[in-house]
Amino acid sequence: MQKPAIPDIEKERLEMLRAINILDTPAEERFDRLTRMAKRMFNVPIALVSLVDKNRQWFKSCVGISATETSREISFCGHAILDDEVFIIPNAAIDERFADNPLVVDEPKIRFYAGCPLNVCGYRLGTLCIIDQEARVFNQADVEALKDLATMVEQEFTAIQLSTIDELTGIANRRGFLSTAKNSLSLSIRNLYACTLIFIDLDNFKSINDQFGHAEGDKVLLAFSTLMKNTFRDTDVIARIGGDEFVMLLNGTTEKEAIIAIDTFRQVVDTHNKAMKNQYDILFSHGIVEFNPEKHEDIEALIKEGDSAMYIHKNLTKVS
Repeated sequence: MQKPAIPDIEKERLEMLRAINILDTPAEERFDRLTRMAKRMFNVPIALVSLVDKNRQWFKSCVGISATETSREISFCGHAILDDEVFIIPNAAIDERFADNPLVVDEPKIRFYAGCPLNVCGYRLGTLCIIDQEARVFNQADVEALKDLATMVEQEFTAIQLSTIDELTGIANRRGFLSTAKNSLSLSIRNLYACTLIFIDLDNFKSINDQFGHAEGDKVLLAFSTLMKNTFRDTDVIARIGGDEFVMLLNGTTEKEAIIAIDTFRQVVDTHNKAMKNQYDILFSHGIVEFNPEKHEDIEALIKEGDSAMYIHKNLTKVS
């Protein structure tokens, strides 16, 4: 069995997959409708909208099988995302790459596979694929029809991406953060690990806009968000929730550990300021609050306390 290779831009691809905040979400009619159309159009028993995660492929929509995910190592879709063209296997049983694959040898006993990569913002996140338990031929007209359906799936993903991602910075917006953070807090409660929120406000953003113009202000927001992404872990949830307000939810992190993390980040920002040699420095204040399920009823309550903690910290800094 041949395992799928890892794309050269895998880190960025996974970041985009995380950013649209769709993994492990409930089934949605807009995707189920398209897999039903694919199943009927091509007369196959199985049709899937599959997203290729770090170690698994997860099905946003599936008809014909009960599974919700499989290992990436045995996935056909892991191969399909390596190229822009439709990936076709006429008969997996005689294809040396797949003949001994567990999905071929055992249920669902794949013979025919055709998967069209789903491209969102330049990253192939998964596929719309159809599967048959009998070998078959897939002609060019079939390829074009599958592409047309895949384009409809891509449009739905793009709509989700636009509604949850801050257009300027490319990180989550408030809506995207609330959805992702809610899942993180649920996992924190279930698995008994700490979560800590850091609320950040850019101190001199208004003055930068006033003195140097909004284009320069946009550069500051983009630079600051990039520093955040490069400094914090990919398991942390980062978002811009207001004009110059940012939040981070650090998973598996106590308040004491978050203090160390923000001190490290402040050094990163200071280094950036020195390197850029602008007529201004990027300055920020922060507030830190550790999630307490007995105190914080939801993520909004955590944000509100983080905001208050930020103002307290800012005033203490001024006094000192």
